[in-house]
Formats: sequence, C-alpha cells, structure tokens
Amino acid sequence: MDAPCIAVLMASHNRREKTLAALESLERQRGLPPGTAVRVHLVDAASTDGTPQLVAERFPDVDVVGAGPNVFWGEGMRIAAGRSLRSGLPPFTHHLWLNDDVRLADDALSLLLDTADAVGGMAVVVGPVHSTDGRRTTYSGLRHCGRPWWHPYRHDLVMIEPTGRPERCDTHHGNVVLVPRQVRDHVGDIDRRFWHNMGDYDHGFRARRAGMGPFVAPRHVGACDTNPPLSGSKEPGIGAREALRRITSRRELPCRAWWVYCARHLWPWAPVLMCSPYVKTFLRAMRSR
Repeated sequence: MDAPCIAVLMASHNRREKTLAALESLERQRGLPPGTAVRVHLVDAASTDGTPQLVAERFPDVDVVGAGPNVFWGEGMRIAAGRSLRSGLPPFTHHLWLNDDVRLADDALSLLLDTADAVGGMAVVVGPVHSTDGRRTTYSGLRHCGRPWWHPYRHDLVMIEPTGRPERCDTHHGNVVLVPRQVRDHVGDIDRRFWHNMGDYDHGFRARRAGMGPFVAPRHVGACDTNPPLSGSKEPGIGAREALRRITSRRELPCRAWWVYCARHLWPWAPVLMCSPYVKTFLRAMRSR
C-alpha cells in the first residue's frame, strides 16, 4: 500500500500566533505510516499582523498564497484545494481541512488515518476537538435531533461526543476533517456558493447522501475554543438594522447562500426556515434595546 500523502488545507486572517501554533502542532505529528508526506496549502486573506511573512519564514515548505480581505473561510479553503491539485507534486491521497486556530494532539493524523481505514477508507472522518481547558467538546460531527419527520425543526443538529469508536454522523463542523481522495473526487470541495458558513455542513450532508460517511473519530484530536457567544449579529444593543446587516453579511447568513442550503437540506420546510434566523435576529435586537 502506498504511503499517505496528505494535503492540508488552511485559511487564515489576522490570527498570527494561533496560525503558527497550528502549524507547529502539525509538525509534531507522530505514529504516521512510514513515508507519509504532509504538505500545507495556506490561503491568507490580507492579514495585517504579519501572518504570511512569519509562516513563510518559520515554515518554508508551506505553500502560502495571499488573497483579498473579503476572502472568507469557505472561499479560502476552495482556493487551497485548487492549489493542492495544481501543485505539480505527487498526487495527494487525502485532504485535511484544518482551522488555523486548532492545536492538534501529537497523534491526531495517525488517529484520523486509522479511523478512515477502520470505516473502509471511503468516508469523511471528522476530528472532534475540545476547549483549551479540556472541559467540553467544541466542534465535532453533528446529528439530527430526532424530532418527528413532520416537525419544521426536525433538522436541528446536536453535537456528537467521541465514544471510543467511530460514530456515524449526519454532517460536521469543518475544523478538523480528513477527506480521502476518492471521496473528494466524488463529493467535491466546499461549494463556491458558501463563502464562509454552511459550506462544511453542506459538504457533510452531500457526503452522507453519497454513502461516504461522515464518521466522528473515536477521541478528541486537538483543542479549539469557540468564538465569543455574543458577537456579530448577537451583540447586545446594536439595534435591529445593524443586526440584520450583520446576519445577512458574508460572515454569517447571506440570503442567497442560506436559501441554497435550505432548499438542499431543509425541504419541505425550506421557505419557512429560510426566514426564521432573520426574524429571530430582528426580534432579539428589538428586545435588547
């Protein structure tokens, strides 16, 4: 069997220390099959804190490419995926999606590869991560909450805790995700209609429909804290107009992308659920004033 060649896809923006720490944790990986190659494709969205320069200095083998300030996570990951295909190096056997604020455990890659083999080698594998204090799972695979089929919110998702064995899920967060080459060629990359949010959920649902996972790895593969809960459109006191501007921006739920997601994955309740987050945001902003 050929040694794995893992193309790591990353997107960064003004998180210099976290990005460097993520790359350092990637360098420390142990327990990999002999001959395993790891190459990193990092797309930096016009960082002003010196991220691309320091990455190039400390990690000269990383493929760093600059992008505009309006290139968010989803688009950055698509650019990185495209560069992995055009690198001119031996073809990759896996993509690894890695957020720039994740610190991997030293055996994270070997655990993900072992999990992929355990589920047949033709499935997406999600690496669950915990908070830096180790107290809770912050990102993982997701499963429908189990409401009846006729319930409009039957598609609400709950996070899966690692159980010591691979667990099937319905979709996933995009923080640490291993995508075998055959799965990538069949399912594709993150859809270009999702600039930032929803691209990981959409990809997970598409993989599931294709019978290619996703599965949650048996245990945590690293640490990553969640974003502040009262930020963006949820920031108290910003007013209804500003809250609606924020939620419909590229960073949160732009209307066209959200409709694509609803139509694909939330039918037949898509027209109702399409309006739901905007109405909730408006009402929350009015109450907080």
